Amino acid sequence: MACSCKGKRQQYEVVSAAGKVLFTSGSEATAKAVSGRYKDSTVRPKAKPGDTTAKTVK
Repeated sequence: MACSCKGKRQQYEVVSAAGKVLFTSGSEATAKAVSGRYKDSTVRPKAKPGDTTAKTVK
């Protein structure tokens, strides 16, 4: 039987200065570590379907 938590789990995106998503992770710490490899990148929570308010995590 499939897990029912798939859509409920928070994910984080590493986004370039140009707005391109470079990496997606289920761990904020991993996303922050990866963002250190890309100049001027930011980490933000991945927007869920129907959610229009994505905030940037610093």
